[in-house]
Formats: sequence, structure tokens, C-alpha cells
Amino acid sequence: MCIFDNMKLIKNIFWLLWRIWFYIMLGIPIIIMFPFLLISILKEKWYPYFFIMARIWAKVILFGTGFYYKIEREQEMEPNKSYMLIANHTSMTDIMLMLVVSKHPFVFVGKKELSKIPLFGFFYKRTCILVDRNSTRSRMEVFNRAQKRLNQGLSICIFPEGGVPLDESIVLDDFKDGAFRLAIEHQIPIVPITFADNKKRMSYTFFSGSLGIMRAKVHPFIYTTGKTIENKKDIREVKEYAWSIIHKQLLEYNKS
Repeated sequence: MCIFDNMKLIKNIFWLLWRIWFYIMLGIPIIIMFPFLLISILKEKWYPYFFIMARIWAKVILFGTGFYYKIEREQEMEPNKSYMLIANHTSMTDIMLMLVVSKHPFVFVGKKELSKIPLFGFFYKRTCILVDRNSTRSRMEVFNRAQKRLNQGLSICIFPEGGVPLDESIVLDDFKDGAFRLAIEHQIPIVPITFADNKKRMSYTFFSGSLGIMRAKVHPFIYTTGKTIENKKDIREVKEYAWSIIHKQLLEYNKS
């Protein structure tokens, strides 16, 4: 075996151990805070207390796995106001970084499959709005549950690509309508957010990754006042505008 094969083997072992450590870090804060987390999910009105602990959990994982974040904000979210948070989706760490970006409580709309992750899934399925993307009924139920959460004064977070693009050449996949329909229906501002480095730091390719910075940029909000879901053009225009903002920023990040 030549020296290059040895180096590749050592590198793969390092990233394997690092990935295992990441999954261990997913569980450690949950175990430590378990009694408090459990109490916080007993009643829906206690969700803001759960959210505070979720932010602590996210920061512990990011720092504990070797990441540090830098957040640029072009506009600030106001307390006690609901928003639709959207961002590009490339990594499991998108969940943690989104929790760090927003200081105000929001609820994730996420894929049902994540509820199968041990320990993490227990709280995930009890605090997030789960969607089975292969079920039309499930997608419709998302609107009802989201409306309930918005009525409670919370915000909603959706990754509008609907999943992580399988084609590595895709900078930003097409957006689905769901997030924009919800925002227009409830007349809430859309908060476009660009994650610059999450794919580079921890993609879904197992033997890959790097320690370092995770940049996020909160763009000026897109307002939905006066738009209607009956007007398909309104949904399309808002969706395309949001896509163009994040896509342009990703291209700028890739140049730097």
C-alpha cells in the first residue's frame, strides 16, 4: 500500500470518527436537559421554553463539532410577530444554524423521516410539523397545523426546496409552493436566509466535511400584504423573487 493510500485511509477514519462524534453530540445535550425538555412539551403554550433549550442544544452541537457561525442581518425580526423563515437546504446542520439565526420562537415544517432518529426524533415529532411528501393528505394537514401555530404567535420555518438536491451541480433547487402559499394566506413576511458553508462543512456525503466557519445572511423581508393565494401569479412571483435572492447570494459566496 503506497503512502497516498495510507493518507486516504487515515483521512477517512478521521471523518468517520468525526461523524460519529457529531451524532453523539446530537444526544448529549438532550440527555442532560431531558427532564426540562420533557416538561416544556407537555403543553403547546410552553413551546417558547422548549425553543430556548433547542437554541442551547444547537449551539452546543455546532461548537462541539468544530463549527463557529457568523450571521449578517440586513433586517431584524420584531418580537411577538410571526414570519415565514426560508433557507437553502444542504446539510443536517441547517436545523442547528436556523435555530441560532432566529432568537424568536418558530416551528419547523420537516420531513417525517427525521422522527426515526433515536432520542432526537422523540422531541422532533412532538414539536415540529411533520410532512410525508408522498402523501397529499399529509401536505394538506401541514396548512392546518401551521395555522394553529401562527395563531399562537409563533413563526414557521420551511426549507422550500423540499429536500437536499441530489445533483451536486445544483446550486439551488426549484422552490415548492407551500411556504409561499402559507405566507400569503396568513399575510406574514417571508424572511429569506442564505446558508453559505453548511454543505462544505457537513454534506450528506459521508466521508467529507471540514471544520470552520458557517456563514448565514438574513436578507430584507418579502412582504405579502395584499397578495392572495387565489391569484397564482402572486404565489409564483413571490416564490421566484425569494429564489433569486438566495441564489444570487450563493453565487457571490462561491466567488469568494
